[in-house]
Amino acid sequence: MQEKKKKKIINYIVLSIVTLIFILAIIYLAPIMKDISTKEGQLAFKEKINNLGILGFLILFGLEVAQIFFVVIPGEPLEILAGMCYGSIGGTIFITASVFITTTIIFFTVKKYGRKFVEDTFSKEKVDKIENSKILKDPRKVETIMTILFFIPGTPKDLLVYIGGLLPIKPSRFILISTFARFPSVISSTIAGAKLAVGDIKTTIIVYAITFVITAIFLIIINIFDKNKETKEALKAIK
Repeated sequence: MQEKKKKKIINYIVLSIVTLIFILAIIYLAPIMKDISTKEGQLAFKEKINNLGILGFLILFGLEVAQIFFVVIPGEPLEILAGMCYGSIGGTIFITASVFITTTIIFFTVKKYGRKFVEDTFSKEKVDKIENSKILKDPRKVETIMTILFFIPGTPKDLLVYIGGLLPIKPSRFILISTFARFPSVISSTIAGAKLAVGDIKTTIIVYAITFVITAIFLIIINIFDKNKETKEALKAIK
C-alpha cells in the first residue's frame, strides 16, 4: 500500500513538472499562436522553439513522455510539431527516440509491479478484458497481433504500451514492435509538420491522403486473410 502511495506521489511530481513546463511554453508561444495558420506564423513558431535551444528540445521531449506515460495529450499534434521544428527526418528521429525510451521504462515498470501499475492509469474492467483475451495471451500470435495494432492509425497505442508488460512477449521484441510498427503514422505526421512549417498545405494533404489509402489497403488485406477474425477480437479487447 505504501509502495503504491509512493509511486503515485512520484507520478504527480513528474506530471506537475511537465505541466509547468508546458504552461510556461504556452505563455512564451502565445503571442504567435493566433497566426499559426499562416505561413509567417508557422515560421515564427518554429523559430521560437528553435531559439529555446536545448530547452525547446526538452519541452517537446517532456510533452512526448507525458503523452505516452500519463495518457493526457494526443500524440499526433506532437508528431506534427516535431516535424515543424526539426524537419521530417529530425522529427521522426526525435519521436522514435522518445517512444523507445518511454516504452522501455513503462514495459519494465509493468513487469516489476504487475497489473496494479496498469490499473493506476486504466480501469480494472479494461485490464480484465485484455487479460481475458485468448488471442493477446497466445505466445504464438501475440507478436503479429501487436504489430498490426500498432500499425493501425487510431488504436490506443498508449494502452498497448502499458499492457505489453502483461503479455507473453519478450521485452526486446515488444519494444522494437511498439517503436517501429507505428513508423508510417510518425513519418506521415512529421512530413506534414515539416511542410506546414513552410506553408506547403498541398503536400500535407497529399501525405495524409497517401497514408489513408495505404492504411485502407492494409486493413482490406488483413480482413481477407484474417479468417479467424483474430485482429477484430484483439481490437475489441483494447477498446
